[in-house]
Amino acid sequence: MKHTCNILKLYFLLVLPFTLTQLPAQAQQFYRPEKDLGELFEQVQLQRVFPDSKTFPDCVPLSDPKQIQQAYQQQKGKPDFNLELFVLQHFKLPASPDTTFATNYSYSVAQHIERLWPVLTRQPGANGGSLITLPHAYVVPGGRFREIYYWDSFFTMLGLQASGETELIQQMVDNFTYLINTVGHIPNGNRTYYLSRSQPPFYALMLRILAQQKGREVLLKYAPALKKEYAFWMEGASNLSEANPTHRRVVLLPDGSILNRYYDDNPAPRPESYLEDVEMAKHSGRNPEAIYLDIRAAAESGWDFSTRWFADGKNISTIQTTKLIPVDLNALLYHMELTLQEMAVLEGNKQEARQYEKLAKARRDAMLTYNWNDEQDFFYDYNFVTKATTNIPTLAAVYPLYFHMVKRKPAKAVAQKIIAEFIKPGGVVTTLNQSGQQWDAPNGWAPLQWMTIQALRNYGYTDKAATIATNWVQLNNDVYLATGKLMEKYNVTDLALEAGGGEYPNQDGFGWTNGVLLKLLLENPALLKLTEKGAVLQEK
Repeated sequence: MKHTCNILKLYFLLVLPFTLTQLPAQAQQFYRPEKDLGELFEQVQLQRVFPDSKTFPDCVPLSDPKQIQQAYQQQKGKPDFNLELFVLQHFKLPASPDTTFATNYSYSVAQHIERLWPVLTRQPGANGGSLITLPHAYVVPGGRFREIYYWDSFFTMLGLQASGETELIQQMVDNFTYLINTVGHIPNGNRTYYLSRSQPPFYALMLRILAQQKGREVLLKYAPALKKEYAFWMEGASNLSEANPTHRRVVLLPDGSILNRYYDDNPAPRPESYLEDVEMAKHSGRNPEAIYLDIRAAAESGWDFSTRWFADGKNISTIQTTKLIPVDLNALLYHMELTLQEMAVLEGNKQEARQYEKLAKARRDAMLTYNWNDEQDFFYDYNFVTKATTNIPTLAAVYPLYFHMVKRKPAKAVAQKIIAEFIKPGGVVTTLNQSGQQWDAPNGWAPLQWMTIQALRNYGYTDKAATIATNWVQLNNDVYLATGKLMEKYNVTDLALEAGGGEYPNQDGFGWTNGVLLKLLLENPALLKLTEKGAVLQEK
């Protein structure tokens, strides 16, 4: 119990001064379509007025939402009432993606990405509706994703760094800092319907990129914001007990350790996937609020959806995200704690630096206790209800290697499994389960290629890291030469097939694919030369 008291005391000292129990007043005044439109919002979504459930939440009301709602109540019962026509009369549809940009095959894929940055960049200013106005320019992923996304942006920044776009990186970091200071955390994206959840906490890694460009001292400027983000993830940690071992994103474990889970504060259908969530809850046979929380928590993870979250490893109806301690999330928070330690050192605050160092060490030890499976020599998500690892192998296992958290022996075991089972002709596959979910086999995603490549490099597996990089670059380039586009995700197992799964068609653009690909190309002259030859052949 002494260990528990010490850890809780640290959280009380470091986190409590920054804790927010609800959204600030400014955030509470935002337009929230799912709340402000009431029955109208529900009917538009349930009747599928638009093929994509994200369209209506992104529409801009042309007058006061209360007046629109009153007009709907007055007109809905009339025999000639047309819901779609009513929506078109009272709302401005979201802007379509830029259609003036044309791929020029005389450019290599690296040059193509350089030409895309301005196309995917949005300038500050409001377009109204659910979009949260940001003070600086930012890069969007592309396609239906018309806003900035949290964890996407780190991988986009890798490409911006390769392009020398330091000021745009600065602007994006400052936007995320603005969100922390305005709404208390970095939401999933700058939409009001994303305010109840975040995404994998990559803000500290973004600061590392900025520090690489502008010097380590730049970290000092962002220390207050990173402390606030840490407080968001650790909110309630100092009040945990054996009787109440969970609160929002924190979980107290039997030995007194505290680890984190993904969560969401709103047990309701996601506005941007409203009909899909209602139908999923209906067919699951479960308490709707419970399944909505698990769905939303998986959305916070960025892996929406994957069998890593499913109790039976097969069906989404068994989703149990809120019962799991994810490997990747806790590795990211370990890095956040070490970044806070470094900031304290720069500030000359030795006591605070020691406190964050203790928290990071405690987290690492807890992950080795709970997330590491000795029998299988691999990192898994941990189910704190069943008190066992899920034993569903995923690329989340590379995160502890990415952050140098483990010694050679466990790193070797993880690396060997990745090399033996996850490497495919197009890169690394996300999981080993072919379920139809987009974050499962046979799909590969740019962020996980980068994390895996770096993780293997960290422990000397440079040849295998190079194999993954080469396979991924070749696949990206081949698809670009065939279609003129870069995709959100790829089928890395059967290179003749497109990636599939998910709640929407595969999107092109695409922010994090562009970022990771350009970073890999510009750090490897041989791969860059290979793609340049491909462009010349295509032109001929």
